[in-house]
Amino acid sequence: MATGSDRDWSAERDLFVAAEQRGGPAEDALADTGPLAREFAALTGALLASGSVASVLARVVAAVRRVVPGAEMVSVTLRDDDGRFHTPVETAPAASSIDEAQYDSGRGPCVEAARADGPALAFSDDLGAETRWPEFARASVGHGFHSVLAVSLVPDAEPPRLPGALNVYAAAPGAFTADDRDRLVLLSTHASLALATCVAVSNAGLQETQLRQAIASRDVIGQAKGILMARRGLTAEEAFDVLRRTSQDLNVKLVELAGTVTANPTALDTD
Repeated sequence: MATGSDRDWSAERDLFVAAEQRGGPAEDALADTGPLAREFAALTGALLASGSVASVLARVVAAVRRVVPGAEMVSVTLRDDDGRFHTPVETAPAASSIDEAQYDSGRGPCVEAARADGPALAFSDDLGAETRWPEFARASVGHGFHSVLAVSLVPDAEPPRLPGALNVYAAAPGAFTADDRDRLVLLSTHASLALATCVAVSNAGLQETQLRQAIASRDVIGQAKGILMARRGLTAEEAFDVLRRTSQDLNVKLVELAGTVTANPTALDTD
């Protein structure tokens, strides 16, 4: 049976969709909606303005507490490059303990939602009677939480797209409604896009740095080759071979040796 808050959420959602379909500006669409839609709009701007993964996750966790009324504890599950799960953000220490139980056993709603081949959403209304994830259920109930809701989080824009999950807990059984699931799915979508943007920007910056380093390395090696060609009457290929052979003999990186030659043109005169 729908509660008052459920009906409010459904009404807001219908108004928001209808306003967007009219093709007006986002501000016009939001004018017809309530605080929930405006919360999501504000969150979108805040997430896109976040400069780091940690900042995005902190904002998302704070937003969960505001838009999912039954959320008493929130955590985020992410996967490392080696495939292992970890909990980088939580609102209470119990979350890490509970999450760790499912990471160790490989069974639990957060693990299921975070698997690339798993469901986008996993939940339980009564962990005291849950048989799918016994280790997780035992740990959760032991900390006083009987309801859980986890939705997929995809922080990577490119393969291997290592997934994660956004997780909420509540003490009472049956704490989360269907509309709560809708809200969390929307939040995870916002968070996934923001995280992917952060990662893409970070990768772009790293690639730019690496490209600049590669260009600088090429330039200094070219300068060193030119010095050897002039001093020894070598061809470009012969000069590079001298640099490469000397680099190996001295166990020094080629670019470092080239830097030494450009700084001191007589450095290899005894070679």
